[in-house]
Amino acid sequence: MYQQLAIAAYIVVLFLTLRDIRIFKRTRLVSYRKGALRGLAASTVVLLGTFFVGANPNLGLLIVLIGLYINRKGIREDVFRDTAAMDRFLGKTDYHGSDEV
Repeated sequence: MYQQLAIAAYIVVLFLTLRDIRIFKRTRLVSYRKGALRGLAASTVVLLGTFFVGANPNLGLLIVLIGLYINRKGIREDVFRDTAAMDRFLGKTDYHGSDEV
């Protein structure tokens, strides 16, 4: 059961990271780039915690929670104006930034 919980946390962090990458690619806003980089670090920590759950569930879940804390939401610009809930969930935006990074 602990292994399944850790795997679910890993999937959630990966989904949010991929969503931030998609939004950054469309808008070129730096806050979403930082969120994507933070998500990559957090997914690595959560994956490490997933491996530790098999040997020691308490230590493994502690590492998973530390990874989730690393992935906390930062300050972001408003890129969703008239989008539906499903479009927000998938990372579609109304805002299109410049092509410069």
